[in-house]
Amino acid sequence: MKFNKVLVTGADGFIGSHLTEHLVGLGYDVRAFVFYNSFNSWGWLDCAAKEVKDSLEVFAGDIRDPHGVKKAMCGCDAVLHLAALIGIPYSYHSPDTYVDTNIKGTLNILQAARELEVSKVVHTSTSEVYGTAKFVPIKEDHPLQGQSPYSASKIGADQMALSFYNSFATPVAIIRPFNTYGPRQSARAVIPTIITQILKGHRKIKLGVLSPTRDFNYIKDTINGFTAVLESDRSIGQVINIGSNYEISIGEVVKIITGIMNTEIDIESDSGRIRPAASEVDRLRADNSLAKTLLGWEPAYGGKEGFRKGLVETVEWFQQPSNLKNYKAGVYNI
Repeated sequence: MKFNKVLVTGADGFIGSHLTEHLVGLGYDVRAFVFYNSFNSWGWLDCAAKEVKDSLEVFAGDIRDPHGVKKAMCGCDAVLHLAALIGIPYSYHSPDTYVDTNIKGTLNILQAARELEVSKVVHTSTSEVYGTAKFVPIKEDHPLQGQSPYSASKIGADQMALSFYNSFATPVAIIRPFNTYGPRQSARAVIPTIITQILKGHRKIKLGVLSPTRDFNYIKDTINGFTAVLESDRSIGQVINIGSNYEISIGEVVKIITGIMNTEIDIESDSGRIRPAASEVDRLRADNSLAKTLLGWEPAYGGKEGFRKGLVETVEWFQQPSNLKNYKAGVYNI
């Protein structure tokens, strides 16, 4: 499947900005939906190359506003919906906002897509909807468990997307990335918080629990997954994991990063970074066989060596002063 004009919501964010740049590079006509603000900031797209920004049509709005969403989608024949609130700690603080943004925002996209007869909607899910793994690797039919208000809101959004496919034949595909990391990621995530604290000169690093395992995916693999889901007609009506099928504990991640950065550190347990016991997701590891067979996608940064390669590229990006200055390593960002 190829499309004339594509809308990317959440284009100002970590994954969204990388995806927007990638689609422009592939020759797509892209409209970037960014969150309206009085600073006229386009988020990470402000750092994009001039040729990328010159090729973009930027729409500033709010995913919670159905009228603005429909206006943004007019003239587009596909939408990649990434706009969401994603910080788990903040979802304990303000769960109502997650319902409005993640569930109602997704409903706005789906309603507009149905009315405008959009040819493809790619809705972004998350591995957090699985909760702690009941079995590994985790297939797409694994039970869904709302272990945080964030994950519950994403389960609701996913089910809303599937309901429009089942009820109205809206051409929806759901991509379910596991833990994406790489340049531009917020310091609320564990990999950037380790790297930025070290680069700011801290030798006592504040972290939460170290025992949970995650299936980390380098940003380039995740972006290629989005493109594969967008361009395949076989993805419609499907939920598709994008993951490496390799799990590693947070403690082991710390060791690899400090080895790359040639640094010795002490770890201080920070109670503010620890989730409530029943809310912590203890284990994640993706079964990516559906993505391989349905889309021909597989991770280029898979396994321990691939993970280390991605971490090296991530550290190199953060080491650039122009990038590091955007991070407040001494402040915990929920």
